Amino acid sequence: MKRMLIVDDSASWRRYHEDAIRQIYKDKFEIETADSALNANDVIYANEKTPFDIILTDMQMESNFLPLFAGEWFIEQIQKMPSYNNTRIIIISASNNIKFIAEKYGVDYIPKYQCRNIETYLTIDPSYLLY
Repeated sequence: MKRMLIVDDSASWRRYHEDAIRQIYKDKFEIETADSALNANDVIYANEKTPFDIILTDMQMESNFLPLFAGEWFIEQIQKMPSYNNTRIIIISASNNIKFIAEKYGVDYIPKYQCRNIETYLTIDPSYLLY
């Protein structure tokens, strides 16, 4: 079973992402959540020996990381950890510059407005889908 971490400061978005992923992938993922970049950072360190396969993160959370978004800071922390070298990071954000940020860090992205269409989540891990 693959492991996924969902990071968003909005409880409703965390639930929405988790519900959509469970609806599509059933029980194929063990899912953990975090409500901030700081808490997510604690979670990845606590799971360093069994790293997450996929991390979905919002960009705009805590404001104390300026000039970076909290999500950018979190991505930098993940990328510093060798045990997370094979982890797929996906930004899910309403930020206007999401594509630029994703390219800057070499990660994937999904604009938050596209998440309203549940089929968007099919791109997260197509290896689990049965065609």
